[in-house]
Amino acid sequence: MPNGTVVVALTLNGPARASGPGEPVRVLVHAANRARALTRVRNLGLRAVYLRGNAQPPTPDEVTAVLHHPDGLLWRTAPQTGQELWHPIRALLGSSGYAGPARPAA
Repeated sequence: MPNGTVVVALTLNGPARASGPGEPVRVLVHAANRARALTRVRNLGLRAVYLRGNAQPPTPDEVTAVLHHPDGLLWRTAPQTGQELWHPIRALLGSSGYAGPARPAA
């Protein structure tokens, strides 16, 4: 981006459902740099995510979508089917907003 920030696009396995493994999802992250983008994703509990290469860079439409979202973190199923809109990351991770293990109450 002209201001020095980056938009990183990742294709990840979606959360498992009762009917079986989850569908792949496309995740967009807007951050100051690639390392911060990775940190933002890992802070959500997605620890096994790595950035290697640039096999599927974000399209101009994806960049526009993530830049206009207040959180700077969006997702939708991949490959795109129909006219599915982008969703905030909280919709993917559940009501807690964290994909990691639950901590026992102290």
